[in-house]
Amino acid sequence: MNLEQALIESITSAITNLYGPNPQPVKLERTNPDFAGDYTFVVFPLLRISRSTPEATATAIGDYLKQNASLVADFNVVKGFLNIVLKTDIYADFLKIQWDNPAFGQTSLGAGKKVMVEYSSPNTNKPLHLGHVRNNLLGVSVANLYKAAGYQVVMANLVNDRGIHICKSMIAWQKFGNGETPESTGMKGDHLVGKYYVIFENALREETLPVIESAIAGHWSPDGDVAKTKYSSILAQLQNATEDKQIAKLKDDIKELVRNQSTLMRETQQMLRDWEAGVSEVISLWKTMNAWVYSGFEKTYARMGVSFDQYYYESDTYKLGKDVVEEGLRNGVFYRKDDGSVWIDLREDGLDEKLVLRGDGTSVYITQDIGTADLKYQQHGVDESIYVVGNEQDYHFKVLFLIMKKLGRPFASGMHHLSYGMVDLPSGKMKSREGTVVDADDLIQEMVNEAKAKTIELGKTEGLADEELSNLYESLGLSALKFFILKVDPRKRMLFNPQESIDFQGDTGPFVQYTYARIQSILRSASADSGSASWQQGDINHDLQPLEIETIQTLYRYPEEVNKACSESSPAVIAQYCIDLARTFNRFYNECHIMREPDPIVKNTRLKLAHFTAHTLKHGLNLLGIQVVERM
Repeated sequence: MNLEQALIESITSAITNLYGPNPQPVKLERTNPDFAGDYTFVVFPLLRISRSTPEATATAIGDYLKQNASLVADFNVVKGFLNIVLKTDIYADFLKIQWDNPAFGQTSLGAGKKVMVEYSSPNTNKPLHLGHVRNNLLGVSVANLYKAAGYQVVMANLVNDRGIHICKSMIAWQKFGNGETPESTGMKGDHLVGKYYVIFENALREETLPVIESAIAGHWSPDGDVAKTKYSSILAQLQNATEDKQIAKLKDDIKELVRNQSTLMRETQQMLRDWEAGVSEVISLWKTMNAWVYSGFEKTYARMGVSFDQYYYESDTYKLGKDVVEEGLRNGVFYRKDDGSVWIDLREDGLDEKLVLRGDGTSVYITQDIGTADLKYQQHGVDESIYVVGNEQDYHFKVLFLIMKKLGRPFASGMHHLSYGMVDLPSGKMKSREGTVVDADDLIQEMVNEAKAKTIELGKTEGLADEELSNLYESLGLSALKFFILKVDPRKRMLFNPQESIDFQGDTGPFVQYTYARIQSILRSASADSGSASWQQGDINHDLQPLEIETIQTLYRYPEEVNKACSESSPAVIAQYCIDLARTFNRFYNECHIMREPDPIVKNTRLKLAHFTAHTLKHGLNLLGIQVVERM
């Protein structure tokens, strides 16, 4: 039983003895820092049975606890809020038991359960960018949280390695590449392939721009009856449109029609058909260019500290799900329209009708995802499956999860979408087609350069060899990047500012890193000091100072924070906790002597408290995918 549970039982006993059975469960809150106390109990819901004022009810419960609960030292009442002060012995004993526990921070929330966390999901037509960085950092950290909470975790990556966007890079390389390779250009493979994706879009823009202008003016004749009918319909709507947003949308529809009928797009569409037909030359080029991209991805993943246990490839999975669709047709979950296409009607569930198989028998994305969900369960038997995907896919996952539920899949209730917001920069949104994305490799290097400049400016390089400095800059740059991104609630859109993220005094990764390194310096001094070398075997002081108690209280919270972060799939909970703990320890350090403390028992206690804090900061940073720095 933990401290909160024991206190809840004591309060429940007090209520029962004073007023009779309590119909509502007792809930505790952390006491507001402006008031004395550790926990606060709000008594307003009890007034029906106490038949007294809030102040009198709170005072009566406080008096009972002080006389009968071994945990409680004192209390104070502010209107209907009972602020409970616990005995300092509790915190001293907690420090004595836990200060050197290597498993502190590990919990049993998910004991016996298995979860798959799917993240990254890159396209093989371009390098990873800032949006992928947030995705990967969230995926790794959420997987770490589940591991810390006792789950068995499978980290998965579904690679989007087929489709029209892949063929765009292939066509552009064929037309304009002149046989370039990563070796001949000195470029990372993913950067080289991404270069040709941008070249394709530029060439397509050059080919279609004059046609688009004519088409919007009504002077264009597309090929094919379907295209002609659609074009006529859009033109008619455009002539009657009055709202700017509607006009812009209709012009974009015309632009897309023109693009699809261009020579370059027709060649690309033919390449996709040849790929699906298994034409050897196309398959060979596809394998070659994908291999370039995978080599580039692995270098970026390694630098970010990202890894996977299981890879899935869309080229293998895109035909999955057709058998499940047939099963759903037999069971009445799906229905077939006159053109042969298969649908599901989700209007009664507040959604819409959804196509799950085309009339020609080919798959759509939802078909593939249905089949892949089955495959994951068959291979790994997971209790939960977490999809780390941006919030532009919210509707898709609502549909997918509901379909799996209607199909009666036992794992459907454990499917969750970690829907995260987009990342913006001070300069605005990123656009892949125009090549204005923030490349992940460039961003990482920029962060390392910023860390180097800031570290030199602050004079934190003294006594470090060149290799140590290089490792320090790399670690600080990546910790700044990871911490800044992960400290924001995943569900919120965020603005990334590289300069702000590297601040050693702000709510940043370098600030937490510096606190950890400061503690390591203290502990090294203690080990080197003959008068302090035996501190690990020394006794614990039970007459704790307020800032010592505050630090231990913060440490006590950590396992609860790990469980909360796991339950909410939110690394931001751990990032905020690390900031709180670092700030609390620094207040303690600035006001309470450690190495200059004359009383050996007090000194031993404070060194153990410093060690315990360092362990917890390291554990928390590791959950965020951040490696600590021992010296700064």
